[in-house]
Amino acid sequence: MTNPTTITIPEGLPFIEIVREFDAPVEAVFRAHTDPELVKNWLGPRGYEMEIDRWDVRPGGSYRYVHRDGDDEYWFNGVVHSASIESGIVQTFEFEGFPGVVSLESQKLEDLGNGRTRVIGHSVYPTLEARDGMAESGMEQGVNDGYERLDELLAKVSV
Repeated sequence: MTNPTTITIPEGLPFIEIVREFDAPVEAVFRAHTDPELVKNWLGPRGYEMEIDRWDVRPGGSYRYVHRDGDDEYWFNGVVHSASIESGIVQTFEFEGFPGVVSLESQKLEDLGNGRTRVIGHSVYPTLEARDGMAESGMEQGVNDGYERLDELLAKVSV
């Protein structure tokens, strides 16, 4: 069974909040977000191939990856500002199809007890237009597909 994802896009404010619970311990959810061999198995929409150019999730690190859908390629990159189980992950995020439109993202992991974790993601955009562009890009489907795939990964892999 998969848990519901809540995506909040508040009127007039340039941010998106995503909240999702997982039936896995915090350590496993954190590792699934930071280990490139695990990330490529769940991040993004179903049916897309993911290739990681670099994935260095530590303070001062950076990442770059591509999602491929047939002949279409969607490249993303960012810089990691902090990454720990205790404080979560803070990073920038840029879709290279819209260079210069960079959001600041934070993900906090809450231990709910009994081997369960809540992930709270908060993305701040430079403008409402940029936020709305992200919201209208198919982001919701990608997030839901990705988190369902993460559920599947966490259920079968001892992370």
